[in-house]
Amino acid sequence: MSDTAPLTGTRLPGPAAAGWPAGFADLFKIGLGPSSSHTVGPMRAAAAFAAALDGLAVARLQVTAYGSLAWTGKGHGTDKAIALGLTGARPDEIDPEEAERLWRDIGETRSLTLPSGATVPFHPDADIHLDKRTHVPRHPNAMSLAAVSPSGVTVAEEMYYSVGGGFIEREGDAAAAAAPVPDPVHRWISAEEMLRAAEASGLSVAQMQLANEDRFRPRARTLALVDRIADEMLACIDRGLTAQGMLPGGLRVRRRARALTEGMDQASGVNMQPADAPMRRVASWAIAVNEENAAGGRVVTAPTNGAAGVIPATLRYAREFCPLVDREGPRRFLLSAAAIGGIVKRNASISGAEVGCQGEVGTAAAMAAAGLAAAQGGTPAQVEHAAEIALEHHLGMTCDPVAGLVQIPCIERNAFGATKAILAASLALQGDGQHRVTLDQVVETMRQTGLDMNEKYRETSRGGLAVNVPEC
Repeated sequence: MSDTAPLTGTRLPGPAAAGWPAGFADLFKIGLGPSSSHTVGPMRAAAAFAAALDGLAVARLQVTAYGSLAWTGKGHGTDKAIALGLTGARPDEIDPEEAERLWRDIGETRSLTLPSGATVPFHPDADIHLDKRTHVPRHPNAMSLAAVSPSGVTVAEEMYYSVGGGFIEREGDAAAAAAPVPDPVHRWISAEEMLRAAEASGLSVAQMQLANEDRFRPRARTLALVDRIADEMLACIDRGLTAQGMLPGGLRVRRRARALTEGMDQASGVNMQPADAPMRRVASWAIAVNEENAAGGRVVTAPTNGAAGVIPATLRYAREFCPLVDREGPRRFLLSAAAIGGIVKRNASISGAEVGCQGEVGTAAAMAAAGLAAAQGGTPAQVEHAAEIALEHHLGMTCDPVAGLVQIPCIERNAFGATKAILAASLALQGDGQHRVTLDQVVETMRQTGLDMNEKYRETSRGGLAVNVPEC
């Protein structure tokens, strides 16, 4: 499925709105940190805009970021992402070191080269305006881009919305709205419908998700994609476990995943392992990923960058600590996680700027819990129950990053999201799938809570920890 969708209707739609849940490739994207909504999305939007300028005489570029993009754009690297995107760079392709070099060159020369080969003056501080006053009703992560000719005429102008998880929507994209979408083999837009489809087909959640993915690509390609995503997640953990030093941004947050792991390794050689040893490992793995993300490294949106550590840490836990997980376990894990993530995104939001961190780490924990239950042979009802437990206990969580950086409380919060996911899966697998509160009820509660949540607590850094923790 395309991750550039038309913007239709009101944001935060209720369960009755039509449309498919997001697919596997929509939810799991390889990109750069520190934010899927503030880095990956703006870079993709800028690249799409720049690609359409071929053949036009462009003397100047003007960009305006609104809402959450304006309030936390500097800390999230939105200005850098936009500038790189205007050169044609894509977050899933550009190397982090190359991104740094290109960003440095743009700053030094105060110019950039468009995909067409034309070089235009561009100074990010002057040509990217952070508008914190204008309210754009459709989505808090809005950005406008304009290209101006040598005579001063605007020759191209677009409004984009970065709606979470690296997804972007373009204002008035009627062509995308009219594009045909293949009918799913197993149709659902809610967890209740997913369970009915499983009962009717006799298939697991992962098997149904895989069959639906067949509508978009050959099965071998889907399985290769799933395997690549798993490999990228685990490789990101390994990179984070070897890196040291301070994270960028001025908060003087020191990387600690490596030290945590080394301490556990040393203790394991001389002492009896503590009862919580597996959870300590899980926490260090989640922290490793989110330290990589905070440093602008390569991560997988799962379903967002700010929540990128939950699923990889839980996946590695499944591989290393769960004897019931066979070689197909990681595939069952990620396909089931995608099914749950699609339901949440479809019926609520995965954007911290819309619903707070309950939509980011909360959704990631629900996906991870469902995946872990599935990897261990859980029934569809147990998979749904695991997701429900994990999401329920993130309800109301705010998004209040200190200094607008995806560091405090984001890094540790991923560690807690992963450990909650593991407990949720354990509780679900000890039952028969029957439970009082449904996943659909929790998703709707999250949606309503997000609508009620003060804007200060939705990724603007104007409330919560962001105003009570000194930046220096």
